[in-house]
Amino acid sequence: MHVVTSDASPSPYSRARQNLVVAVLAFAGMGAAFMQTILIPIQSELPELLGAPPADTAWVITVTLLTAAVATPIAGKLGDMYGKRKIAIILMGILVLGSLICALSPGLTGLIVGRALQGTGMGVIPLGISLLRDVVDARRLGTSIALVSATLGVGGAIGLPISAVVTQNFDWQMLFVLSTVVAAIAMILIIAVVPAAGTRTGGRVDLGGAVGLAIGLVGVLLAISQGNTWGWTSAATLSSAGIGIVAFGLWGWYELRQENPLVDLRVSVKPSVLTTNLAAVAMGFALFSSNIAFPQLLELPDAVGGLGLGLLPASLVLMPSGLAMLAMSPIAGRIERSVGPRPLLVAGASVIAVAYLVCVFADLQVWHIAVVNTIIGIGIGLGYAAMPALIMNAVPRSETGAANGLNTLMRAFGTTVASAVVGAILAGATGSNMTSSFSIIFVMGLIAAIACAVLAFLIPHGKHRDAAADHDVAPSEADSAAHTEGSKVLPLNRH
Repeated sequence: MHVVTSDASPSPYSRARQNLVVAVLAFAGMGAAFMQTILIPIQSELPELLGAPPADTAWVITVTLLTAAVATPIAGKLGDMYGKRKIAIILMGILVLGSLICALSPGLTGLIVGRALQGTGMGVIPLGISLLRDVVDARRLGTSIALVSATLGVGGAIGLPISAVVTQNFDWQMLFVLSTVVAAIAMILIIAVVPAAGTRTGGRVDLGGAVGLAIGLVGVLLAISQGNTWGWTSAATLSSAGIGIVAFGLWGWYELRQENPLVDLRVSVKPSVLTTNLAAVAMGFALFSSNIAFPQLLELPDAVGGLGLGLLPASLVLMPSGLAMLAMSPIAGRIERSVGPRPLLVAGASVIAVAYLVCVFADLQVWHIAVVNTIIGIGIGLGYAAMPALIMNAVPRSETGAANGLNTLMRAFGTTVASAVVGAILAGATGSNMTSSFSIIFVMGLIAAIACAVLAFLIPHGKHRDAAADHDVAPSEADSAAHTEGSKVLPLNRH
């Protein structure tokens, strides 16, 4: 007998098992997010360490961003088709392989290959969020989503001081030994603890859609991330952006004609989904504006308007933000149950806006930055808890993984744009101009936070309908229809 659970159904798993699953998925998410910031403390030293020019060593950072952007929505769709647990295990295996390659690589080429493989691990976060829908009781789902979603920020915030300590006391490649261990533990825990729950739609992989999405994302993100280096009006930047935009146009035309598209654009343009994803871009921009500006402000010398801290002290000042995201998880879950995810997202964006308002008008000192960054962490924790809930309320259960993957991609797109824009502002500032440049960045973060709040307010009220309900078919009939179409709906099973 096949089981199709609704969002209101009690979980077939014990509370202890549910708690274990949430803890394991949160650990895996933090491990994947940690890989994104693992080299930030030594980014300026990479040319000397690798014996290569800065333009080449920059790819060690950029390639991870690109592969994460491409892999995240694809992994979400594959999870819907073949099982979220299975794809999560594969992603963590690739992350282990990438980390090993980085740890053993003596030169730049191997490091870039390993970092590219590491980037695919980010797909485990939306997969983990989607898995919660199949495992956790409805009354505890909001809190669990908040915790796993927050790992996007928590892993990066905690990773900075850890990376700083490792690089100051050991060989820098020990970072990748550490990442190998973390990823391997996460993979083993997923195998041992996480059940193969939920439905699987089956079907064939939309290879054309995957290739088209990859070309489009790489083209646009490459232009954005390398614009400062190549020049915003250079042939390389304009060509990359042009190829990406044209690829996206052709990809959209192609996807609308597929029976089982990689990204269901008809669902993605639903007002509730589209507005949530636009809000995700704005919140990603607001988050990363502070992530870039605050470390620079803390570490720059007093003579140019900075606060003159070393790498490790600066990392420790910023770490409470990640802990605040983590601490907000149970609170965000309770708020979401009481008022719904839309007000939660409005509240999160508003909290971030207040923090940036302080930055615009205050003469920031070290303790100011610690407090303001923690407040931003609280706002991000609220917002990141709300967005997956909004997405899952708006899409069928069969598309949970793909929809969450796309939403995670939108957040990442916002952070990429912020990285390029903030980087361009700081690169063009010298001497006494640094103070005014930080003011501009904080105003932009404020505008992004306000835009997120407005978009969140405009999200239509919506209530999730299960896949069977979406087609006006009873659950048993939905199972029969799925089998008729060659899809594979598996029963929930207890491991």
